Amino acid sequence: MSQTLNITTLAEEDIEPLINLVNSAYRGESSKTGWTTEADLLDGLRTNQHSVKALMQKTGSVIFSATDETGLMVGCVHLQQNEQQLYLGMLTVAPDLQARGIGKQLLEAAEKYGRKINCTFIIMTVIDIRHELIDWYKRKGYQSTGETRPFSTDPAFGIPKQRLRFIVLEKKL
Repeated sequence: MSQTLNITTLAEEDIEPLINLVNSAYRGESSKTGWTTEADLLDGLRTNQHSVKALMQKTGSVIFSATDETGLMVGCVHLQQNEQQLYLGMLTVAPDLQARGIGKQLLEAAEKYGRKINCTFIIMTVIDIRHELIDWYKRKGYQSTGETRPFSTDPAFGIPKQRLRFIVLEKKL
């Protein structure tokens, strides 16, 4: 059951709601109601005000927020342009609203944006043991590049409970 969303560039006054949304979707008990939780893999917060502000100020960076018909933020995605490549990160949907087409709409908005700014590929990193999430992206046309990257050692991103690494996925735009 897909709902109509208002997808816009994140405004300064929406930083706190975004932080709450992202942390609730990835960490802690609230995240366990959704299928994208990382609570069993990582401790700590997924993001904070400093990190979000830094992303907003970075050249070539944009954060989209998705709100429902009541104005409630229900999803977000961060995009970072690097020449003709667009990096996609922090794709988030409120845990209690997952599997309703919100993530798909955000992904489509990201891809449309990438084409608009003349990017030829969209790439992302996903924790390699997140098989359900990797499969979801593959159903949306993303493919593994075969590249792996080390997991961030920055505690602001979370504290791993086990050894983690990223795989790189890409899609031609």
